[in-house]
Amino acid sequence: MKFTSFLLGFAATAIASPISKRAVFSQTTYDDLSISGGTAGNAHVNQIANDAEDEAFNPAIDAASGEAADALQRGKIKNKVLKLTATILKLQAQQAQGEDVADKLAEENKKLQNNISQDKDEAGKASTFLAFDATTS
Repeated sequence: MKFTSFLLGFAATAIASPISKRAVFSQTTYDDLSISGGTAGNAHVNQIANDAEDEAFNPAIDAASGEAADALQRGKIKNKVLKLTATILKLQAQQAQGEDVADKLAEENKKLQNNISQDKDEAGKASTFLAFDATTS
């Protein structure tokens, strides 16, 4: 349910948005993306993505070298796209409720576009997935 709400909100925002379409997520199944299980009230995608960056990607990148470090960095960038997408969705919801978050929304969107651009620049190269023990429930 939480992910469905997130996905529907993201889709509605993407459809209404005047910016050009950009593929952010790779093709995958709903079951692989779903965070709907567990209990409600604690869907913290942004915080989990932050924790994964700080506790998994950064130490692994620091310990690696060469292509292994580069592949980890590409995975970190993809993680940042997830984190920033969740942040932007939250800010858009706050804005829709009348909160003045325009500056923060512009800042986060700029970061998102930068990370999408970095990901596109590395298209076709391997990126490393890191397992990270965190849940939204």
